[in-house]
Amino acid sequence: MNKPLCLTILLSFSLCLPSEARRGDKKQSVYSFYTTRQEITPAAIVAFAKQFLGVPYRFGGSSPQKGFDCSGFVNYVFSNFHFLVPRSSAAFNSKGRQVLLTEAQAGDVILFRGTNPKVKSIGHIGIVISDKGEPLRFIHASSGKIRCVTETLLDNRYQKRFVKIVRLIL
Repeated sequence: MNKPLCLTILLSFSLCLPSEARRGDKKQSVYSFYTTRQEITPAAIVAFAKQFLGVPYRFGGSSPQKGFDCSGFVNYVFSNFHFLVPRSSAAFNSKGRQVLLTEAQAGDVILFRGTNPKVKSIGHIGIVISDKGEPLRFIHASSGKIRCVTETLLDNRYQKRFVKIVRLIL
């Protein structure tokens, strides 16, 4: 491989790294960043999302360094794969292709109403991590007791708030 091409590839890769890694700060990011369209699979999205398990919940947060809220987390994950997705959970209501709950698969986005039963609009989202046919599990930034990015089973508590599943990866 000739030197100009190597330099171009290296430069392209470094621009996909978090800013602290590009600057050469001593605190290096441990997160992987994917750069090619062929790597965009449900498994790649789930693997990338799982790197953030335990990152604290932060209202309005959209980075692993400062914390995530639910939509900031989903936005961060999909933006890493060059998907232009909304920053607010409510805006996901009109995105992607709706699929039946029984057809949900890893990489789909799951939408819920918020915790106030009087409010019927979308108030929480996450990413499905289970395969079709398995009990549905999702990863999300929870503002509940745990207050971090966590994996959760679609139990009765969440089933009561469930609105729909949308598929962004076609």
